[in-house]
Amino acid sequence: MIRFIQASELHRVPRLARSMFEDRADQFHTRLGWEVSVDATGAERDRYDDLNPLYVIWERSDGRHGGSMRLLPTTGETMVNDHFHHLTGGVRIESPLIWECTRFCLARDTDPGTAAALMLAGGEVMRGFGVEHYVGVFDARMVRIYRRIGASPEVLGAEGQGRARIAVGLWAFSAEAQARVAESAGIAPETSRRWFEAAFGGRPRTVVAAA
Repeated sequence: MIRFIQASELHRVPRLARSMFEDRADQFHTRLGWEVSVDATGAERDRYDDLNPLYVIWERSDGRHGGSMRLLPTTGETMVNDHFHHLTGGVRIESPLIWECTRFCLARDTDPGTAAALMLAGGEVMRGFGVEHYVGVFDARMVRIYRRIGASPEVLGAEGQGRARIAVGLWAFSAEAQARVAESAGIAPETSRRWFEAAFGGRPRTVVAAA
């Protein structure tokens, strides 16, 4: 199932949180060889995890992490503006209607359809919070994944060739895209909506990022 959890609430789900950061270390450091910070416990975190982001997490039946992504409003600090704005011609992407999606992570032995389930849940966040677009930096390996699940972005800028290519993409929500991703995930949109409502209910839908 999908869990929607802000960083300030991760202490309530210690097993899920711990396995998410461990799987991030495994994916980004061990498998991809990125220059990321891994602590003595084997967890990967960066300073954007300290800004109280919203995590969208696929929780497996044993309570462990199967996949996740991290969301932050672009009105605050973001990776795309801090490190990759050269890919957008120096234009900073800042709007209350655009959020950044980073650290898209899949556990090695995750359930089939996890990537699509995360994208489907991302659509629920867009609808629930009034977000019109996601922006994010992605590498060449993600192109095939996005295409397979029916959620390819508009490319705003890119550099590099082959496996070394990285790009900034912009995603929009539509009923047609939701239907494609739901079919790929094998999850009815009504189910993803129930997961979202279970997380937020009638509470005000705002993400409180750290100053």
